[in-house]
Amino acid sequence: MRIGELARATGTTTRALRYYEEQGLLRSRRSANGYREYGPEAARVVDNIRLLLASGLTSEDLRAIGACLGDELLGGHVCPESGLKTEVFEQRLALLRQRISELVVVHDRLADRLDDLQHGAPRPGRAVA
Repeated sequence: MRIGELARATGTTTRALRYYEEQGLLRSRRSANGYREYGPEAARVVDNIRLLLASGLTSEDLRAIGACLGDELLGGHVCPESGLKTEVFEQRLALLRQRISELVVVHDRLADRLDDLQHGAPRPGRAVA
């Protein structure tokens, strides 16, 4: 199938498909006229790429598990060929938890400043950062 057909079949854009190729996540062949042609597994690969990116993984994470992108990934599937293991997900989750913790601190500071602006001076017992 050609790039426009794959884009329509997966609900994505041709630009995204080209990006996935640039990142080494999706492969195509070139026909004699230079058009990209994708095999029958390409739609599942694109669906998995989109699923995993939406789950918080990065393109770099996906390159590490690239051999499994054509497999059914839902339902607890583990792909031994590429090492699709819990480590990639655990590392990404730990990073997100750290970011959330940092954002909570920023949120609380901002909420305190807003409260100060709306109600005057800081209330006793509340530290000023």
